[in-house]
Amino acid sequence: MNGLGIIKLSMHTFDRALKMKNKRSFFSFVHLFKAGQVFPWMPLCFCFFMTVPAKAQHTKDTLHTPSKQLKEIVISSGEKSRNRRDSPVMVHTLSSSNMSAVQACNLSDAFRFSPGLRTETNCQTCNYTQLRMNGLQGGYAQILVNGRPLLSALLGQYGLEQIPLNMIEQVDVTRGSGSSLSGPSAIGGTVNLMTRLPRKNSAEVHSFFQHIGKNTNEINTTANASLVNKENSCGMMVNLSKRNRQWFDANGDGFSELPMMELQSAGLTSFRRFGENKRLEVSANLIDEYRLGGQMQKKSPELLEQAEERRHRIYMGSAEYRQNFNLNKSMWMAYGSIQYINRTHYTGVFPDSAASVTSHLSNPPFGNTVSGASQIGLRLMHTLPNFLFGKNVITAGSEFISEHVLDHIPAYAYSVNQLTNNWGSYLQSEWLLGNHLTLLSGLRADKHNLLQKFVFCPRLAISYEISENAFLRMSYGTGFRAPQAFDSDLHTAIAEGGVSRVRLSPGLTNEFSQSFSASLNSDFNLQNALIGFSLEGFSTHLQNAFFLAHLGQDANGNIFEKQNGSGARVSGGSMELRGVYKNLMEANAGFTLQQSRFDNPVEYLLGLSPTRIFLRTPNAYGFYTLNITPGKRWTVSLNGVYTGGMLLAHLGGADPQTSDRMVNTRDFLELSGKITRRFIFQRWQAECYAGMRNISNAYQSDFDKGKNRDSNYIYGPGMPRTVYLGCKIQLNKRDQD
Repeated sequence: MNGLGIIKLSMHTFDRALKMKNKRSFFSFVHLFKAGQVFPWMPLCFCFFMTVPAKAQHTKDTLHTPSKQLKEIVISSGEKSRNRRDSPVMVHTLSSSNMSAVQACNLSDAFRFSPGLRTETNCQTCNYTQLRMNGLQGGYAQILVNGRPLLSALLGQYGLEQIPLNMIEQVDVTRGSGSSLSGPSAIGGTVNLMTRLPRKNSAEVHSFFQHIGKNTNEINTTANASLVNKENSCGMMVNLSKRNRQWFDANGDGFSELPMMELQSAGLTSFRRFGENKRLEVSANLIDEYRLGGQMQKKSPELLEQAEERRHRIYMGSAEYRQNFNLNKSMWMAYGSIQYINRTHYTGVFPDSAASVTSHLSNPPFGNTVSGASQIGLRLMHTLPNFLFGKNVITAGSEFISEHVLDHIPAYAYSVNQLTNNWGSYLQSEWLLGNHLTLLSGLRADKHNLLQKFVFCPRLAISYEISENAFLRMSYGTGFRAPQAFDSDLHTAIAEGGVSRVRLSPGLTNEFSQSFSASLNSDFNLQNALIGFSLEGFSTHLQNAFFLAHLGQDANGNIFEKQNGSGARVSGGSMELRGVYKNLMEANAGFTLQQSRFDNPVEYLLGLSPTRIFLRTPNAYGFYTLNITPGKRWTVSLNGVYTGGMLLAHLGGADPQTSDRMVNTRDFLELSGKITRRFIFQRWQAECYAGMRNISNAYQSDFDKGKNRDSNYIYGPGMPRTVYLGCKIQLNKRDQD
């Protein structure tokens, strides 16, 4: 759109905002939002005329409060809020202010700034992402929403980009498997997404614009509104988000490296208190996403030279009821969640011969995926205040999780029809012996429908307070992964002019793990500063470790089979440094060194030498963040992400590479910066900002070209150099209103 068109559209929005001024309601924004008029300055114009401006006052700035990482409140192993230093397991927290400072657009961006975590893009065409914890693939990490495993196998494939950040209050990261409350697949660790709850009457609108590379634009707009009654006995919050991104072509071949994307979501969270000791929480979310990658032309996908098209419609809901009794020494809770996904998709390459073209057009490779997941559970907690030299919190519970995945692509004779059920029960003791020692012990018993017997997983964690400022923690845990389809198994990739599919070996059996970790955490409260560090070592041994073996090709392309290896071991260590100086500066840095090896070499590609090395797993990665606040109005944020070199499989077919090979990639250092200016008034606040991601344009330079490219040959930072600017406006309703 040219400059004149933008001015006309802005004036039109300005006029509509004036007509709605007397309504003084945040929800009037919804009409403009649905109309698609989401340029970054529109919420600013709208909210300015929806409020009565007052003289600036030196009130507390709620848009920017230092996260004070040394005194964070976390949800630990027993789901009780506590200071992170008192948790029996090591927990790292990413707050909403942390994610805002690094300009995270989605969860994939945010996770990179937690020690031991790394996110990666796994497809050049559709760009699905995966989280890795302590060197293990995405299927080894348990991603929870308010303590519930709402991310099914299919949502785990694209969910890191689909779940809007404006519904997230904070992210609690626990590495390792120390708590029995975590599911059986929490081998690498647990990531718990804590959603925002209504606490006061308020409204917030946030919009930003990104210019990616040389000619690609993206616009993101989110809105939140919450209402709470005077008695604070009930409340509700609504969140909306809209994202639009154009194609990005990194090498000028007319095929995208970032797909076109349109995403819309809406969510509702509410609570109701029944007296002081009873509480009900209910949430519901709708997500509608469309993405198209490949040849950058606006045609039906089956007419494109190469394309991957995805349309996701996602419905999620959850409810939780909890009640305290016995003078608050006891608590019981019942919870349930449900998720339904309907996905239509296309993955194909336009053939060269006339006969193949006729066959392709008569039966194009469109597919449909239906996924449903549900969970119900019951949990009991009881505190024994005088239990053998200390206090003991006993937790017992049972939960049932069911997931059904149905994925069909008739043209490729590809079909996945899988129903999995897991019933798990657990008993856990959190025993505080005196003032210095905490012993967390528990046992899980899980019965999976794909396994004949119960699987018992003991877990143990010990926390010892060496001094007032230093803690030593150790944990041991076991877990398993059933022989079922996980997120990456459901991806149909393009390579060598055909498609690559994953199938499960008929003899596939469950994978079993044992993990051990030890950490030293020390925090010091100085006169004008808070400083701290954490050192952690970890080791995980996998028995019957899963890997993908290349079986060759059929008429449609490559076939990979998930098989069991003899075993594998992942071990290493991480370091975190953090500090806050007055209210002027806040810094955090983390670095991980690790090694991932199979016990015996495995053959990833036919004809190439087997190797013990895990693919797509660097031995070194890390991050840093630095926030400088020279005054109440300005903040300068700097951050960086380092990714070491890794081993990748690269299928041939795209010129000039004609044969398969293994590639050792180079390392990357991605540097970014942001500057923010705040405006504080009596009833509303605003912050405007601008910045640049990946300043040095550290981006992959050897992408395959053309329709025969290997779409899985992608590594390094997810985006090239990107310039952005945006504005966030927050309305606070006064108590007397």
